[in-house]
Amino acid sequence: MGKKLTISDFYEMKKQGRKITWITAYDYPIASLSQQAGIDMILVGDSLGMVVYGYDGTVPVTMDECIIHCRAVRRGAPEVFVVGDMPFGSYHCSDEQAVSNAVRFVKEAGMDAIKLEGGTRVASKISAIADAGILVIGHVGLTPQSSAALGGFKAQGRTAESAEAVIEDSIAVEKAGARMLLVEAVPPELAKALRDIVKIPVLGIGAGADIDGQVMICGDILGYFQAFTPKFVKKYADVAGVIINAIKEYIDDVQKSKFPAPQHTYSIMPEEKDKFDKMLKKYIK
Repeated sequence: MGKKLTISDFYEMKKQGRKITWITAYDYPIASLSQQAGIDMILVGDSLGMVVYGYDGTVPVTMDECIIHCRAVRRGAPEVFVVGDMPFGSYHCSDEQAVSNAVRFVKEAGMDAIKLEGGTRVASKISAIADAGILVIGHVGLTPQSSAALGGFKAQGRTAESAEAVIEDSIAVEKAGARMLLVEAVPPELAKALRDIVKIPVLGIGAGADIDGQVMICGDILGYFQAFTPKFVKKYADVAGVIINAIKEYIDDVQKSKFPAPQHTYSIMPEEKDKFDKMLKKYIK
């Protein structure tokens, strides 16, 4: 295990031009494997609503669901910087609500930071959480929790006017106290500009390579989330295919009595065999 990175490390990586690697995880196994692979950061994203629970989107995800998964990931990756994703409705009502729920991520699940969606409209929430001593990561561009207001899951910032809105949101997030910024589904030209406009590390998903790092959803890059595949996804494995084939082989083995084989069973102790056979005669005529 390596030393867990800190926010200072990420700023130094930005300064040196070293890319920050970030992945989502929702359970102990993927978190543990990600740590073994050497990932820099893990996000326990509200995307768990789709990847784990099969919801149509992220809006139904609750705080309690997020906390449960954050705890599992923390146990699986104790040496990785882990971020809890604040779900829809957990910070929208007031600054006080935002702080209270952010505290839950730290106190109950041991998160190193929280992430929330939105720019200027959530600036006061970011400030309040940051003032409480909790690291905040902003999220601008395509914000899935408010996708309906954006016209669906569509790329943002593709016109000069909408690009300026993303820039203004990013500046507002930084001024409010966010220590890192996630930009989603924006043109690479805009993401590259944001890297220089704001001083905090800028990470992206569907935002090109000219930024400080990347985040991807584990189910996408491992190939086991099959509902849909965004344009910006590169599949590095076909876990779904491996799992399906393994289960098919298991079904076939069971149906043909090829499994379990002797090596998969526990035999009666040799010295007990005679006693066992005599005992059975009482029940089997």
